[in-house]
Amino acid sequence: MAVAALAMLVVIHAQDVLHPSDTSALRPPAGAKVAIIEFADLECPMCRAQNPLIMQAVQQYHCAWVRYDFPLPEHPWSFQAAVYAKYFEAKSQELGYDYENQVFANQPSIETKADLTQFTEKFAQQHGMQLPFVLDPQGKYTAEVKANMALGDRMGVHETPTAWVVTDHGYQQVMDFNKLYSMLDEAEAQAK
Repeated sequence: MAVAALAMLVVIHAQDVLHPSDTSALRPPAGAKVAIIEFADLECPMCRAQNPLIMQAVQQYHCAWVRYDFPLPEHPWSFQAAVYAKYFEAKSQELGYDYENQVFANQPSIETKADLTQFTEKFAQQHGMQLPFVLDPQGKYTAEVKANMALGDRMGVHETPTAWVVTDHGYQQVMDFNKLYSMLDEAEAQAK
């Protein structure tokens, strides 16, 4: 039943085309010709639904993937999850992305902030780490999440996931994730 409800959400989910005045994030990172730029919320069911597709596309196309945090106010634990992700990302970018992907995979079992904390402690232990008593004493990770949110606000992002396929020659917003592969084909041809 939950799968059917999620499928219905995917079908009825329609995004607005954004015309961002701040396009500073809509470029591939250094050394990449093609990238997927995504604004995501770790508690968002739509982000969870699209995450495996994006992961597969990145693996198949060997393109860069830049994920910006955009926790929505209606999701009570998403901001804290983004802060945890920044903590792990500070250890290694791969560890940060692994944490985010594991949160998406386990999202249905994370209902409260306490569930999130328990999940995060277990994730840390599985990676030979122990979370510090105070995770963000100087507020560095919190500031990074807020900076991502501010960038999204400047770009007009108001829902998640919001994503673009970008090259040095331009960008195209992903309006239908079922077309992501064809968009990446076009971007690769354009980047040559």
